[in-house]
Parts: sequence; C-alpha cells; structure tokens
Amino acid sequence: MDIVIRATAMFFALYVLLRMLGKRELGQMTPFELVVIVAMGDLIQQGVTQDDFSLTGAVLAISTFALWATVLSWMSYLSPAAERALDGEPSILVQNGKLIEANLRRDRITRSELRSEMRLAGIARMQDVAWAILEPNGKISFIARDEEKKARQRDERNAT
Repeated sequence: MDIVIRATAMFFALYVLLRMLGKRELGQMTPFELVVIVAMGDLIQQGVTQDDFSLTGAVLAISTFALWATVLSWMSYLSPAAERALDGEPSILVQNGKLIEANLRRDRITRSELRSEMRLAGIARMQDVAWAILEPNGKISFIARDEEKKARQRDERNAT
C-alpha cells in the first residue's frame, strides 16, 4: 500500500510540475529539456519504489499512474470546467497580423520560434496570419487571412 500512496503523490507532483513547465510539445523541446524529462523519470522511479525492486512493486506503481491518468482523462471528458483546469485553454499569439506580446511572454514562445512554425505551415509573412493559436497540446494552429475570408464567404452563402 505504501507504493500506491507514494505513486499517487508522485503522479500529482509530476502533473503539477509539467503544467507549470508550459505547453511545449516533444518536437519543440531543446535537447537539454528532453534530457531533464528523461532524468525526471529515473528520479520518479526512485521516489516511488524506493528499495522495492519486485515485480509487484513495479506493477503497483505503473497501475497507480495509469489509474490516475484515466481518472483525470474521464474528468476532462465529463466536465468542461475540469477540462479547462486540467488541459488548459488555447492562447492567441497573433491576431490579424499583430503579435500579442503578453501571450508570447506568458507561454515563453520566442518570435523566432513563432516564425519557424509559420514557415512550416507555409505562411511567409506575419501580415498573412489572421490567427495563430497555441493549442493546449502545445501545437500552434495558423489560420491565414485568405482562409478566414473564404470561410466567412462560405458561411454567408450557407446562411442565405
């Protein structure tokens, strides 16, 4: 039972820590950040199992993590308020070609990172961006100005 309690405490400590680290996806991490995440895995194992190297201890620890992950997933699914609290909300980085500096700073996204993501999305100039949104999963969604116009025209045609 001791392993289940330690695994529960470690799960929530890890959850809070990762939420504080922000919305970066694995592909956007620096090599150092990736090494830190891997090292945290080893430290977590030591904290959860201590000197218990048994198969039973490992199964209990993994099952406890899986249980809490499933519980949080169901909470997010069943309650929009829980989803916002657990998964976070999208953050607008660019609106009508203009950077929203406060959101960039809060999410620790540099201008060069944003420009790199724009190029990957096939957008060359900031002026061509209607919306750039940092999604809760760490990806940046772009809506180009011409796409927004086309969508508005489609909506107007469908309304009539």
